[in-house]
This record gives sequence, C-alpha cells and structure tokens, in this order.
Amino acid sequence: MNGKKFGYIRVSSKDQNESRQIDSLLNIGIDERDIFIDKLSGKNFERPQYQLMKRMVRQGDILYIHSLDRFGRNKDEVLNEWKELTKDMGVDIVVLDMPLLDTTTHKDSLGTLIADLVLQILSWMAEEEREKIRTRQREGIDSALKKGVQFGRPKVPVPNNFVEVYSEWKQGEITATAAMKRLGLKRNTFYKLAKEYEKTLVQ
Repeated sequence: MNGKKFGYIRVSSKDQNESRQIDSLLNIGIDERDIFIDKLSGKNFERPQYQLMKRMVRQGDILYIHSLDRFGRNKDEVLNEWKELTKDMGVDIVVLDMPLLDTTTHKDSLGTLIADLVLQILSWMAEEEREKIRTRQREGIDSALKKGVQFGRPKVPVPNNFVEVYSEWKQGEITATAAMKRLGLKRNTFYKLAKEYEKTLVQ
C-alpha cells in the first residue's frame, strides 16, 4: 500500500486528552504535520481541520482515527461521511480501537459487509447514548422544578431553554460564553444554576 497516512483527532472544547490520541497516531508512523485536530463537537462534520484534511487526502491514502466517536456522533452523518471517503474518494479508514473497522484489510465482500454492519451498530449506539444523556438531563430539571427546588440564592428564574442549552454546553457543542449569551445569564448565575441542576441528577 503506497498511500500516505493521515491522522484525525477530535476532542471537545473542555476535553484536554488529545495527547493520548496523538501518541497512538505517532506510534504507527504518521508524521505530526499530517495529524489534524479539532476541538469541537462531533454533532456534524463542519469542522475546520477535518475539512482541511478531507481536501488533502487522495485515492489510496489511509486515514487513521482513534475511535469512532472521535470521528463523529451523528449516525447518519457518520455513515454518509464514511461512504464518501471510502467509496467515492477511494480513501481507506482505520479505526484503531476497532480492528473490524479497517478497510485496508477487509477488501472482500464479506469483510466489507461486516465492517458496514459494525459501523452502523456503533454509530447508532453513540447517537443513542447522546440522546439518553439529553433525556436524563431534561427529566432531571423537570423533576427538580416540580419538587420546588430553587436554583440559587436569591431565587433566579430558570430560562425555558435552560436544559437544551445546558446539554449542548455539557456535551462540548457550545462554549460556556455562548451558553450564557443564549440564556441571557451572567457568569455567576449560569454556573450557580448549572451546579444546582447537577445536584438533582444524582439524587
């Protein structure tokens, strides 16, 4: 295989563990300049470094990623992006923590079928887990409000869209500053509401 090796890393804005992913890519011989890193949400593929990497890869090249959830979290978009890279552009993909998701070795029809099935299952699981987290957070604050739990002192009105915005912030999809702006809250008030809400999740 004469293709060039590329690596892609995604971490959320609050996650600082990209060094582990970088080490795993360097250890398999990928040049540091060919490793692309985004500190953004995985909800879609509109990420600057990912799009730059995509413009640089050519047919026969190999893209290495640490795990599928680092690639993306939206099931349909992950499947579409995988198909575009492997089928349309002729780029191989290797998922380091899932040997079955290695298009360089599974070239026959059975191998391709197994890889496709694994990809769909893992993509679905990642999206389901993300939705479960959102649902638990939404149910938690609803339950807290019904019990008369007060958020902060003095009493602070809880914005109607607090759960939605809080969830996006917690998942790393938006920054705390962006969350405060959407909610119309000051920094101290925002974090106070967040802490009070998080207490309800573990009760």
